[in-house]
Amino acid sequence: MLKKFIITLLFLFSNQVFSAAPTPVFAKNGMVVSTSRQASEAGIEILKKGGNAVDAAIATGFALAVTSSSNGNIGGGGFMVAHKADGFDFTLDFREKAPSGARRNMYLDNNGNIINNISLYTRKASGVPGSVDGLLKAWEEHGSGNISRKELLAAAITLAEKGFILSHYEATRFNDFKDLFLQNAAAAKVFIRKNGQPWKAGDRFKQKDLAQTLKRIARKGRDGFYTGRTADLIVAEMKRGNGLITHEDLLDYTSKFREPVKGKFLEFDILSMGPPSSGGAVLIEMLNMLELAQLKSLGWNSSEYIHLLTEVERIAFADRAEHMGDSDFWDVPLNMLLSDDYAASRFSGISMEKAAKSSDVLPGNPSGYESKETTHYSVIDKNGNAVSVTTTINLSFGSGILVEGAGFFLNNEMDDFSSKPGTPNFFGLIGDRKSVV
Repeated sequence: MLKKFIITLLFLFSNQVFSAAPTPVFAKNGMVVSTSRQASEAGIEILKKGGNAVDAAIATGFALAVTSSSNGNIGGGGFMVAHKADGFDFTLDFREKAPSGARRNMYLDNNGNIINNISLYTRKASGVPGSVDGLLKAWEEHGSGNISRKELLAAAITLAEKGFILSHYEATRFNDFKDLFLQNAAAAKVFIRKNGQPWKAGDRFKQKDLAQTLKRIARKGRDGFYTGRTADLIVAEMKRGNGLITHEDLLDYTSKFREPVKGKFLEFDILSMGPPSSGGAVLIEMLNMLELAQLKSLGWNSSEYIHLLTEVERIAFADRAEHMGDSDFWDVPLNMLLSDDYAASRFSGISMEKAAKSSDVLPGNPSGYESKETTHYSVIDKNGNAVSVTTTINLSFGSGILVEGAGFFLNNEMDDFSSKPGTPNFFGLIGDRKSVV
């Protein structure tokens, strides 16, 4: 029997299948769970054709670029965590990268103050997209071999070219972000109705330019995005404002397989994404501390229970702010953060009588030893292969700038860097001076 796994906070263990409906649907041969019914169905079709969980995850990912424009993407990046039926685990980092022209103080004025919104709603806010490279790399190296690239993208292309029916949620989301779309002519052309009326459930939504972009990927693979027509459109978009991404940046992009982080909590094995993602290590650190507590005796959602979780999370996020970073450039003390002994030492400082002062919650010393804007989807096949993917363009609809002629939104992930040491980004996360690139 397969072991029980927690894969980035989701339990993926069973033979139960896909449900995009509000109530569970059960079957025997696999599961695809995403924010979009159409994208989940795209993944299920791949499983039915003999694909494995990786194949289905890639088809789902490309479909989400069509049906979940606010966060599913080809203009952003993400992380993939996978457990294969043969026992092999892998994680893939396809997050966005800073363009070569990025500089430490590029979001600051002459007085060293942050220029409002430049790291959020301008072309300079965009990192080099990684989703296309990452999704295709995962398919090439871990797919079943039964599914062609054309088959992987077929559903996404059809959904973009012929359109899909908007749900109440999707129509409302488009209407709610009308002011953002009005700031960009290319976005307004696609996401605001020509008659000026609000979108409503039951409307068909088409994206002709995005369909052509996906067709180029289907024909040429990675080169259909990072070179040729699509690359030209991205660079042309950069030149309309203060964008930094060049043809060379696109050519140089490569996703990377990383070492997974692993831990245990009660009877569960934990498999998650390592740096540059902070989520896996922070999750394991918190669970290591909580395993020392008598959670059952506290009572679910009691004041003591909430107090304990709050204190544990504050400690872990203090460590996150100080110690986490891109392991290509920063020595992350993973052994310390994942250690049971370290968790015990941190846990011992928690008082159940009162909350600690925030100023007193400091990171640990290693010398002795990522909202609603992000989407997650999960796949498991009949053989027990399990894939968990988190993908994002940062805020809803990213920078709000659509690549004219290509049909996808640019990310605003550059806001994840420290614009200024000690100053929080959009999500309130703080970077130190030594972590500034």
